[in-house]
Amino acid sequence: MKNFYQDGPSLTNTYRADETLQKFLKKVLPPEAQKEALPHLDHLGERASTDMLQWAQEAESQPPQHIPFDPWGRRIDDIKTSNGWKQLEKVAAEEGIVATAYERKFGAFSRVYQMSLLYLYSPSSAIFSCPLAMTDGAARALELYAGNDLKERAMPHLLSKDPKHFWTAGQWMTERTGGSDVSGTSTDAHPFRESSPFSATHSLHGTKWFTSATTSQMALTLARPDGAPAGSRGLSLFYLELRNNQGQLNNIQIHRLKDKLGTKALPTAELSLQGTPARIIGGEGEGIKRIASVLNITRIYNSICATGHMRRALDLATDYSKKRKAFGKILMDHPLHRETLKSLEEDFRRAFAFCMFVSHLLGQEEVGEISASQRVLLRVLTPILKLYTAKKAINISSEVVEMFGGAGYIEDTGLPRLLRDAQVFSIWEGTTNVLSLDMLRAFEKEQALPVLLEYFKTCPAMKDSVSSFIDKWTALQKVLGQLAKGTPEDWESNARRLAFMVADLMTENLLYEYSL
Repeated sequence: MKNFYQDGPSLTNTYRADETLQKFLKKVLPPEAQKEALPHLDHLGERASTDMLQWAQEAESQPPQHIPFDPWGRRIDDIKTSNGWKQLEKVAAEEGIVATAYERKFGAFSRVYQMSLLYLYSPSSAIFSCPLAMTDGAARALELYAGNDLKERAMPHLLSKDPKHFWTAGQWMTERTGGSDVSGTSTDAHPFRESSPFSATHSLHGTKWFTSATTSQMALTLARPDGAPAGSRGLSLFYLELRNNQGQLNNIQIHRLKDKLGTKALPTAELSLQGTPARIIGGEGEGIKRIASVLNITRIYNSICATGHMRRALDLATDYSKKRKAFGKILMDHPLHRETLKSLEEDFRRAFAFCMFVSHLLGQEEVGEISASQRVLLRVLTPILKLYTAKKAINISSEVVEMFGGAGYIEDTGLPRLLRDAQVFSIWEGTTNVLSLDMLRAFEKEQALPVLLEYFKTCPAMKDSVSSFIDKWTALQKVLGQLAKGTPEDWESNARRLAFMVADLMTENLLYEYSL
């Protein structure tokens, strides 16, 4: 063992190495979609293991810097990012990570194709997938609610495949009073009567405690117009552009970049809007309703990225297990190690199948091919998917770091970042409890529970009496029976448990249906 040096884990083309992705797409995508999508995914899988990987490492090692003043004391609030970060943005545009969904060349399957691209892109992006989530959400909100002139101004940028014209978008909701509970939003919107390139209707005044993608060209935010009532009912959705034609910030002052547990390469800032021109979208007082379309997409993005994160962690662990020797054998030859990996792989496949099912529902909605019951499924399953995949990502990341032993705890191996970055998936776009309560709201307002139960009664695993599915179905029925005469407090205290039971039942069927 003298002069022994352990080789670390390595990656190859991440599409070719991913049997689950290939098997699913060949089973589900129509032949004409496969002809375009599969070679594209193979190309991106190569980039994810070569140039993108190098740029991601550069972006992580050179985190963004806030430059508040120029050398002569003028306030500039510049945020400097690394070349690696800029190159990853360029890749996102070139590969159409956002644009592919809106081309809709393959109908509802365009979202499956696009989310497959995101799934490969995200683990090698240093979390540039976050700005892309906001960009996609903004594009959908503008598509649905903006006037034609604003669509013509912003949409070509948000959906561009030319890096020189591509825009990303921010989503600025969180204030000092909270993020998920936006009822206390204190940002005011006063009438704006000056000229503006995008026909601003209001000027915004307030502080945003946490703004993701602060280097983006535009953002969507919530604010309260003059005279609007307190609480969520008084909020409206606004579009703003960060800089004017001279490249100066539009009455925005950046206080600091956030020092986060993970996602270090991503510029996230606390800032004040000090008369920032903005344009109302979707009508006064409709902010919460309108932002829902953004949240649907960002929550699905969060889920896809969490699942891609799982796959990356497992790829590293699997490669290492084939080259690390301990107690006289390669790790993969130890039955307990092999069984542990097998269990984690099943959790990953469940998450993957769930993600793609919901992505297809989103695609069906966007092209007008969704039934009333499927629309309700999309509404109720989106928060469940997000909470489920987030928790699975954290668990798998923790197990994988542990598999590396001491090396997993050493920063310069890059492995601890797996765990630090994974924690964000359960926090962004709603925590586990917040999402569980959102499921209950869907039960109440959209009557989603009967729709869910009907889906389960007619799904393939039920029809074929798959024993593992029947066991989970029986357990869910028992809990629902106990809650049937329960109080609202009983339902709330069991919301988290119910959400995971629904997720387990969904994934049990989907593994069977997709033969994964």
